[in-house]
Amino acid sequence: MATWAISNITLRPHHIPNPRFPTYPLPHFHRNTSHLRPAGKFHPSLPERAPFMVQRVSKSVNPLITTKDQEEGEEITKEEDFDPRKPPPFKLSDIRAAIPKHCWVKNPWKSMSYVVRDISVAIALAATASFFNSWMVWPLYWVAQGTIFWAFFVLGHDCGHGSFSNDPKLNSVVGHFLHSVILVPYHGWRISHRTHHQNHGHIENDESWHPLSETLLKNSDFLTKVFRYKLPFPLLAYPGYLWVRSPGKNGNHYHPDSDLFVPNEKKDVLTSTACWTAMVALLVGMSLKIGFVRMLNLYFIPYFVFVMWLDVVTYLHHHDHDEKLPWYRGKEWSYLRGGLTTHDRDYGWINNIHHDIGTHVIHHLFPQIPHYNLIEATEAAQPILGKYYREPKKSKPLPFHLFGILSRSLKLDHFVSDTGDIVYYQTDPDLSGDLEKKKAY
Repeated sequence: MATWAISNITLRPHHIPNPRFPTYPLPHFHRNTSHLRPAGKFHPSLPERAPFMVQRVSKSVNPLITTKDQEEGEEITKEEDFDPRKPPPFKLSDIRAAIPKHCWVKNPWKSMSYVVRDISVAIALAATASFFNSWMVWPLYWVAQGTIFWAFFVLGHDCGHGSFSNDPKLNSVVGHFLHSVILVPYHGWRISHRTHHQNHGHIENDESWHPLSETLLKNSDFLTKVFRYKLPFPLLAYPGYLWVRSPGKNGNHYHPDSDLFVPNEKKDVLTSTACWTAMVALLVGMSLKIGFVRMLNLYFIPYFVFVMWLDVVTYLHHHDHDEKLPWYRGKEWSYLRGGLTTHDRDYGWINNIHHDIGTHVIHHLFPQIPHYNLIEATEAAQPILGKYYREPKKSKPLPFHLFGILSRSLKLDHFVSDTGDIVYYQTDPDLSGDLEKKKAY
């Protein structure tokens, strides 16, 4: 139905009521309109010399809405209509152009300074714990040293991406040292992690923490379900993943003939496996030398703390219980859309210790950016990303809140449909323990 608009009234009216924006009374003031000359055809109900002209409006709108009001209303509508399944209105090149050029610069001296820092802290922690050799000190040491081992992993991960430096030899040497010390086969993992980045968000082609299809889950054995979904076992998944990969995939990270690798990568894989074997031999020798209990305290318990850090962080980068995000197949998948399904996380005091690995969205899209520039790059890209970037919940000094998110996600995020190119996680009532859901299922 058409409405009538008074053409030359320009006073700003009240906003259209909206629960997201409070309305405020406007001040009363008068405007002399006697100088305005009426134009056009007058409505017959008005006097001949009426100073106001009435025009017919072609669509049903509030006639007293200003341009600014309309823009605000359109913005609200866009926010309310946001659908993460839809292709984003920007390109990867748009995000790249928004990131300052200096964020892409790799400084090997700065990168090495973080290596020196972490190694120094690790040595100091081990020396302090050995000096006191007290059961009041050892638990604190386990947590602290395991966190530093996790920091080792992150720096070696940067070497694998080439964001540590522009020198492949330096990246390889440092990466082998940092990863071998914590029993990670550097090249084997580097290659599989590259596959993960190239296929993030793709149900079949992604490499780590990708969802299982409904059929694959139903055909999985009891142990697979327990180790993937029942705490605390998912926190210890990483060593097993290195040996057998994820459910539905074959091969491992140590054998050069694994499905993970192509023929020209065999030499790299053998080199990393040899370094890993040398570290195992060193640990066995040290256990024989100083005793297994001492090595348990100094190395093996911190190693499992590191594994827990790795599993928690990598899982939470790709899962979220509050806002379900899509996974893709076929033509619906793209590198950009897959990367936008990752999450940033805030780890409080741990952010600096583990080299801002929680700043993950931009890292996934542009793994060449050094970790010390990720925060600035993310801030620069946010205006382009808009609602496709999900601001992480602010953490207290220690990120205990993330364990609640992890627990709930493991209870709810179990499988995706066998069909469909855009799918979401669904819940298996047998795994969630929810009897009502089980009945409905």
